[in-house]
Amino acid sequence: MYFTLFVLLEAALLASALSLDALTAGFAYGTNKTKIPILSAFIINLICTGVTGLALFAGMILKPYLPEGLTVALAFTVLFLIGLVKLLDSITKSIIRKHNNLSKEINGSLFNFKFVLNVYANPEAADIDASKSLSSSEAVLLAISLSLDGIAVGFGAALVDINAIAVVLWSLFTNVGFLMGGHLLGQKLSAKLPFNFSWLGGAVLIALAISKLV
Repeated sequence: MYFTLFVLLEAALLASALSLDALTAGFAYGTNKTKIPILSAFIINLICTGVTGLALFAGMILKPYLPEGLTVALAFTVLFLIGLVKLLDSITKSIIRKHNNLSKEINGSLFNFKFVLNVYANPEAADIDASKSLSSSEAVLLAISLSLDGIAVGFGAALVDINAIAVVLWSLFTNVGFLMGGHLLGQKLSAKLPFNFSWLGGAVLIALAISKLV
């Protein structure tokens, strides 16, 4: 593994792009006056970073067995498509909210995939018991929804020589920093405002995808 200024900057951009959903989620909890205990923040950080790290290393393992042209094309496609989805984030989430009315479908299951999608579209829905505090089990659910993008993006990024260790190390800071920073911002503003930062993460992912073609 090698570390240069460009490698570190590239890893920081990727980690930040994947952590912007945590910023939005933290903001939603802050405006709702819902507490995020340190343990819950740690759980979210660990799961999100772990999922991204596993996807990165899976891509690194498979890369030697794939033709070079195919790895670049596959990485570009994955990064570009996920970036496009995140650019259209508000549309994507409105579709999920419209077709995924789960208020009567939860039935106590924390790991129902439709429920995870609902949390993806409405992060504050993870507070199942409406206790105004994110419990450890609820933090796991939120972390799963926040890490969905990390699976595909991590795998795709690993195919084009993005430094996995640098991304994981940056993610340990950006995930928890963005989550708690968004929470603090939400508390300060104390109103539900249309703050959604996923589009910015999408722009970064598209830029990274294009940079791998030049």
